[in-house]
Amino acid sequence: MIDLETVKSDREARKAYWREQGVYADYTYADALRDGAEKFPDTRVVYHSNLRPAEATVRETYEASEHVAAAFHKLGLKRGDRIAVMLPTWYDAVLAYQAALKLGMAVIPIVAIYGGRELGFIMRQTGAQALMVPTSWRGHDYMERVKAAGDLPALKHLIVIGEDLPPGAIAWDTLRAEESTNYPRGQAQADDVCCIIYTSGTTSDPKGAKHTHNTQLCDINAARAEGGVDLSNQHRGPVGDGPVLQVFPAGHIASWLGMLRPFLYGGAAVCMDQWVPEEAVRLIEKYGVSSSTGTPIFLSTIMKAAETTGANISSLKRFGLGASAVTPENIRWTDQLGFPSGRTYGMTEHPVVSTAAPDDDFERRANTDGLITARNQVKIVDDDEQEVAVGQVGEVCTLGPRLFMGYVDEDVDKVTFLPGGWYKSGDIGRMDERGYLTITDRKKDIIIRGGENISAKEVEDMMATIPGVVESAVTAMPDKDMGERVCAFVVMQAGKSLTLGDVDAHFREIGATRQKTPERVIVVDDFPRTPSGKIKKVDLRQQLRDEAARG
Repeated sequence: MIDLETVKSDREARKAYWREQGVYADYTYADALRDGAEKFPDTRVVYHSNLRPAEATVRETYEASEHVAAAFHKLGLKRGDRIAVMLPTWYDAVLAYQAALKLGMAVIPIVAIYGGRELGFIMRQTGAQALMVPTSWRGHDYMERVKAAGDLPALKHLIVIGEDLPPGAIAWDTLRAEESTNYPRGQAQADDVCCIIYTSGTTSDPKGAKHTHNTQLCDINAARAEGGVDLSNQHRGPVGDGPVLQVFPAGHIASWLGMLRPFLYGGAAVCMDQWVPEEAVRLIEKYGVSSSTGTPIFLSTIMKAAETTGANISSLKRFGLGASAVTPENIRWTDQLGFPSGRTYGMTEHPVVSTAAPDDDFERRANTDGLITARNQVKIVDDDEQEVAVGQVGEVCTLGPRLFMGYVDEDVDKVTFLPGGWYKSGDIGRMDERGYLTITDRKKDIIIRGGENISAKEVEDMMATIPGVVESAVTAMPDKDMGERVCAFVVMQAGKSLTLGDVDAHFREIGATRQKTPERVIVVDDFPRTPSGKIKKVDLRQQLRDEAARG
């Protein structure tokens, strides 16, 4: 642990360095959105929703957000204020994002499925002065959620989309109808916090990661300094002429970047406010979608829906895969479909740290997380925070201009950063001699069986080689003798079965050590998941703990 003053000093040094390199500049989202509206005025974005469908060009969106910015200004909102936007992937959310950014406010996108407890925690920790919610969505009463959030002393403005507003609430339609476009321009500074993205908080309260205009726009800054426009594959669909399909739920870093991407880099997009595979394949066919990104569950359900509905998804030429559940079989699947894919590694705190290139060989695309992206650095450290040799496993630490500027709770920074500003990701991995990064586990995702550390991901990789296994989640099962034992939750192909004896025989056949062989197998229809599709292992571990407590 280092002291907070060292963390802050390192952060200032890091900002100064990137400014010297031309990667940080006096350029804000307000500037970037203005430039985008001039460069890509006719780029069109579709918002697919049963409740709030919309379609608008980049120029139309920019002009509409000018009126919303003026309406926010009339409410007294200003630079440095914070607005929480708890909306699905709607046009309304993008308008609120852009209006707030133009005023120099910080946006807090909140996952729409969060309950009152999470909402209240985030509102109180950030001190948000405004909150934007629907009255209801997908059968959920958001007015009840606001009540359940408890006392929100900093909240001044509750902005609501829908009918039957509670007393004191402000109708979103009223703000949209604002005729003026007068608001103070040029207020934001490039090192101001522009958004606060909360992590899923699977083990405790969520953590709010603070990003500035510079950490978000550093690629544009670098391209401007070099006299060009950066259309790197971190931000724009690199293959095909069709739009990108945006599937991540609002409130995640991937959706934040994806929802704003067309307005900064051009490139049409189709956004979905909830994941329905049958609708996804229809949209791919209708709009000629050429690329998308998501976890394996998104890709697999697209393929199944295309097969059952007969939808033509031949326009899809790339699907970027992220999350620890990506297996070689996932990559082989996309190869067979005609669009080579690969793994991408990043996080809320540091988006797109590494990525595989489509022209990498299968081995590197399937079994590594790719090369470190431009201007980013990675080092691997041991438990004493000392850098290890190439090929050795340790905790992945990252550094670069996209790295966030710390958490809302600054005390967390002291256990998160190393001297020099390096961020301790909590992920375990290794670097090979050619500079390819491979994530092997989460530091906390270790099963300690009789004092022996067992990698859950390693066991999951072995489970993935069993015929009929669609997906597995391996976690610790409490045991009074060994402390913990290995338990595997498994989703099987239709009509296939799996017993503990089958698993034992397979692990023997492939030469796995006995300690790593699952000692319990639980077949499930699906896993509890976060809105982005990641498996919530905390729920699985709690299920096993509850069973152990009941004896």
